[in-house]
Amino acid sequence: MPKEKKPTGYFIAFFVFGEIMIELERTFLAKQLPSDLKQCKSKEIIDIYLPKAVEVHAPIRIRKNGDSYEITKKTLVTEGNHSTFKEETIVLLRNEFMMLEKEIPGRRIRKTRYNYPVNGMIAEFDVFQDALTGLVLIDFEFKTEEEKNSFKAPFFCLAEATNEEFLAGGMLCGKRYADIEKDLVKYNYQKLFLK
Repeated sequence: MPKEKKPTGYFIAFFVFGEIMIELERTFLAKQLPSDLKQCKSKEIIDIYLPKAVEVHAPIRIRKNGDSYEITKKTLVTEGNHSTFKEETIVLLRNEFMMLEKEIPGRRIRKTRYNYPVNGMIAEFDVFQDALTGLVLIDFEFKTEEEKNSFKAPFFCLAEATNEEFLAGGMLCGKRYADIEKDLVKYNYQKLFLK
């Protein structure tokens, strides 16, 4: 009887029905950090983006989101409008995430997300770690296009960055703060640190 051949590479296929949703979101550079931000609910997020090529906005994201894990494919609904994405998500078990994290040579980002309540909404402060320390982005999610379009940014927002491709997760991963600093100059962005 011939010996069974072991694969020389790996191939991952997902044949699971996941969640498909439309995400309505606006992103802002932070001007300042609220003094009580550290008291808010927070979680560590680790994102691994695929493909590994740095010049491409990676459409596949493997995420550790606090104590939950998922793989998401993000697709623009309208070309050039980064405020509306179609997201297809599959929930992963912790051990599946750990295996993928070890095996897949994707680009990584680590950040702490703080959920800050303001004006009846949640401002998601993403405080980046490691090579991107000093960068803080704030996301707001909306239920309707009307709500998204009429939104007025709170005092702690410096400038809208929703359509700035260089600040998208798939473009930030694998970069250092110095790599994006020249692009931040036009906003007079100053590095922020949570004390």
